[in-house]
Amino acid sequence: MSRFIKHVGIIMDGNGRWAQLRGLPRYEGHKRGVEKVKEIIRSAIRLNIDVLTFYAFSIENWQRPKKEVEIIMDLLQNHLRKETQTFISQGVRFKMIGNRDMIPKNILNVIEETESATSECKELIAQFAISYGGRDEIIRAVKKIIINNTVPEKVDEDFFSSMLDTAGIPEPDLIIRTSGEQRISNFLVWQSAYSEFYFSQTLWPDFTEEEFTEAILDFQKRQRRFGKVSEFTRT
Repeated sequence: MSRFIKHVGIIMDGNGRWAQLRGLPRYEGHKRGVEKVKEIIRSAIRLNIDVLTFYAFSIENWQRPKKEVEIIMDLLQNHLRKETQTFISQGVRFKMIGNRDMIPKNILNVIEETESATSECKELIAQFAISYGGRDEIIRAVKKIIINNTVPEKVDEDFFSSMLDTAGIPEPDLIIRTSGEQRISNFLVWQSAYSEFYFSQTLWPDFTEEEFTEAILDFQKRQRRFGKVSEFTRT
């Protein structure tokens, strides 16, 4: 498959429900979800995708029970420590987007160590949205512009995009959401203006490489006009 699609965003939904349906504690769903991330990264490399953005932990998720948040943070740092060398061997550059001020220092240290260790990798950029909210990202970008005393004439869409966490990254061509929900939940609000969407009924831990490929193929059948008239439209 050619590089027809550059960037896929994934809203990984359904870990808790997956566990509850099996009479398991919610953290078992999160553990299974982490393993699924590894599978989809391998699949994306085979499909020649340039960027994957995983919605791993939203700003709103900080409001979950303290124990669940602690488990998720522990899973995150353990996964990064364990998988950094795998990222390097696969050519995967790890990048975090989100509000770093809200993340505990010990977790942030591991995140930034992984970012540094994989910074030269070229095969795939794996962005993890952690402590992330699309509206929060926009507000933080506006604050940067104000602090820098930017003149209004300089502010256009390209300049504003350069102030976001995703600066330098192509906007998502496709956003996949699992678990049957059909909303973006504050994910890549600015960047997804012209994204295509694929909603799956599958809970994230059961989402397969085959369904991921199916979503890519479904995207390739679509016609993206970006507000223009299709070349196939008759006058």
